[in-house]
Amino acid sequence: MPTETFEFQVEARQLLQLMIHSVYSNKDVFLRELISNASDALDKLRLEKLWDDSLDADVSDLHIELDIDKDARTLTVRDNGIGMSYDEVGRLIGTIANSGTAKFLQELREARDAAGEEGLIGQFGVGFYSGFMVADEVTLLTRRAGESQGTRWSSRGEGTYTLERVDEAPQGTSVTLHLKPADPENQLHDYTSPWKIKEIVKRYSDFITWPVRMVPERPASADGGDEAPEPETLNSMKALWARPRDEVSDDEYHELYKHIGHDWRDPLETIRLQAEGTFEYQALLFLPAHAPHDLFTRDFRRGVQLYVKRVFIMDDCEALLPPYLRFVKGVVDAADLSLNVSREILQQDRHIEMMRRRLTKKVLSTVKEMMTKDQERYGTFWREFGTVLKEGLVTDSENRDAILAVASFASTHHDTEPTTLKGYVERMKDGQEDIYYLTGESRQSIENSPHMEAFRERGIEVLLLTDPVDEVWADAVGEYEGKKLRSVAKGQIDLDAEDEDTAEGEREKQTEEYSGLLGWMKEQLEEDIKEVRLSSRLTVSPACVVSDAHDLTPALENMYRAMGQEVPSAKRILELNPDHQLVKGLNQAYKERTDRAELAETAELLHGLAVLAEGGQPKEPARFVKLMADRLERAL
Repeated sequence: MPTETFEFQVEARQLLQLMIHSVYSNKDVFLRELISNASDALDKLRLEKLWDDSLDADVSDLHIELDIDKDARTLTVRDNGIGMSYDEVGRLIGTIANSGTAKFLQELREARDAAGEEGLIGQFGVGFYSGFMVADEVTLLTRRAGESQGTRWSSRGEGTYTLERVDEAPQGTSVTLHLKPADPENQLHDYTSPWKIKEIVKRYSDFITWPVRMVPERPASADGGDEAPEPETLNSMKALWARPRDEVSDDEYHELYKHIGHDWRDPLETIRLQAEGTFEYQALLFLPAHAPHDLFTRDFRRGVQLYVKRVFIMDDCEALLPPYLRFVKGVVDAADLSLNVSREILQQDRHIEMMRRRLTKKVLSTVKEMMTKDQERYGTFWREFGTVLKEGLVTDSENRDAILAVASFASTHHDTEPTTLKGYVERMKDGQEDIYYLTGESRQSIENSPHMEAFRERGIEVLLLTDPVDEVWADAVGEYEGKKLRSVAKGQIDLDAEDEDTAEGEREKQTEEYSGLLGWMKEQLEEDIKEVRLSSRLTVSPACVVSDAHDLTPALENMYRAMGQEVPSAKRILELNPDHQLVKGLNQAYKERTDRAELAETAELLHGLAVLAEGGQPKEPARFVKLMADRLERAL
């Protein structure tokens, strides 16, 4: 068969150069990645055979085999799994467009420590390329199960690779590394050493479901008539979730997490769950220590691995946990599910629903326990995953109270320490009926908002909510322990309840004094606002814009539009500060002048300044700038 030569994709070529020339503290991880890929191939074959009995594939002895040739200085990692077709090899090995390569390259360059560098290998689906750290040349021979023809791929990592169709190839995939000379100074070990290979397998791959076997060295005195020695199994293959807790070390749990979570850090928390009775299952879940970079992307792979009686069924089983817990990794092993269960069946299975409810409550109770017993670890968890967890306040009414119990928020009570809703309620002033909050892009922008002025002056605590989801859940939740959640930027705010009669009389007097100006300004600005009124929330700024009590805020409108939903724009309310000199002067000028053309520009500017103060943008920025420049010019 003819051999064709191809050039690597540009990013793949850059990646290969980094793999070959970068200095890693631990090059041993290449074998972990190749064994992990081989294990995935075996899982896929087992699953495909379950779905299709007619598939011509031998599944009687699925395993991974390691073969050392000291004379040729090669190490071969071989599996009899699903294999790849000619087209798949070209697509999956020659290019890595779907592996997040650009992000990988960026993070690799930014990695400051050796642990960070070596861990990045497994994060972006580029584990195969790690072989070039230890090899001058890599050769791959593969045949897809059910096909008769195989494929050979080969490259020296110098920008090109060759592809060749071959007639004789065993089922599965073998990766042969033509090893570089050992170089202990650069942490390049002798990977033709059996004890080194055993050490790596024990450290990284002991939990692999399938046997990892190594062909022993043939004694030098052996002649051709001797039988080949039996391969030695290097891994225990024990399911960690099925072993008693006192028989498993934290390191073993952590290695399992790194394998299934494609992470290089230890997990923040390990959660074990064993359910017995009419429906039995075991779960081993992990809370990561940091959020993955693609947590909020549509293509993020969520869910835990599903096994039935230790037989792998499904990766990323979304039915086992709700979307707001998509960062949780782990394994669930059920005793009574069918082996040919599909994703569609899972969505309707009542056993799956029972597991989902139990696992969700277990995760939330674990977070609550962290919050109570280890504030530092809880702080890490909430910093990394608080935003996504708050999605559950909108989507999971059954567990809403449990989520609120573990949620914390920045507030004006403390510059750095967050507060819980329970803590807020305990500190509420006498007579205060509502829990006040304000949303915005950052703490600083919220604290500088005109809406905060009266609350700051009176010492009333306000929650400072900066995540986009806060706009949604605050409306969805509505109240906490009988206390209504109220945005300080919506509706009428009356903070003078303790002196209600005096305040009411003062408001009526001011409303009468400014009634003419308020009506005139409403006419001038009717395209943008639906009402002009005096404010009880301003003490320093001349004006602010607020939403009506039941209207969507501008930020929420924009969020819905970004999701493709059409929502009509609601006109806002302009509030004026009757005690501000600008507003007093504007009212006086309105009463004294009959030609109010210039005053109309002042009203327009006042409205634009109020929009800017809350982080918005005037409807016509160029006109606003011109009016402001003209006014400043006349003031000089």
